[in-house]
Amino acid sequence: MKKEVKTLHVSLQYSNRKKAEIFFNKILGLKLNKTFTLSKDLSNQIFNIDEEVIVDVYSNDKAYFEVFITKIITKYNFEHICIEIDNKKEFIEICKSYGLKPIFVKKGEKTLLFIKDFSGYLFEIKESQS
Repeated sequence: MKKEVKTLHVSLQYSNRKKAEIFFNKILGLKLNKTFTLSKDLSNQIFNIDEEVIVDVYSNDKAYFEVFITKIITKYNFEHICIEIDNKKEFIEICKSYGLKPIFVKKGEKTLLFIKDFSGYLFEIKESQS
């Protein structure tokens, strides 16, 4: 039996709600669709973290991010998120206007583009071919 895998959402944590809004809304162009509070009880049961936390949901018809607002510090390793955008040049300029520096990585004949957001998450950026 063939199974199809589909990403339903990506959850990230931010310590600064305003910077999350800048990145997900102003830079990625996603709409803040809802906000909810994850209770201490559920937080403890799911993540083993004893904290009530606000979650902002940014999405469009193709992407869905749950952004957990917390002061808990995490370490980043090889995690990254690959997204597709319409116009790389315009995207780079918008990122620069908010103080985010593009990271260009040469891989053979290709140049890869990465952006670190305000919480240190690494996004691999690909341009739509359509």
